Amino acid sequence: MASSSLRVHVLRVRPGQDLVQSLKDLVSESGLRAPFILSCVGSVTSVRLRLASATAAEPNQVLDLSGPFEILSLVGTLNPEAHLHLCVGDSIGRCVGGHVLGPLPVLTTAEVVVGEAPALCFSRHPDPQTGFNELVVEDRDQDQD
Repeated sequence: MASSSLRVHVLRVRPGQDLVQSLKDLVSESGLRAPFILSCVGSVTSVRLRLASATAAEPNQVLDLSGPFEILSLVGTLNPEAHLHLCVGDSIGRCVGGHVLGPLPVLTTAEVVVGEAPALCFSRHPDPQTGFNELVVEDRDQDQD
């Protein structure tokens, strides 16, 4: 287990912008090395989600859906290879969720609070047990900051 203090970054993504790319841009432009989603509210026009039944050997359990959708939950880490899970609700309240694949085009807005653990560094490496690239957390070398 690792621990760190917390820095907070806030981002508003506007209509038509890609939420995923906007988060990647924030990470890159701010030099964040251990970022994660604290909170997100807003709406998107479409989603592409990998379902829980997918495996590394059989990754094609995918939903492509057109909205509009309210973002009910967005969680994950934003290391160079973002790992995001999303739950959205449609216009009659049905919910669907899964691992985000591809862009999330914003409908009206997306207000995102991103945390960073400044004493840590996130990366992803292949895990032979799961078959996926999994999170690796390391102490940040303070001399490199």
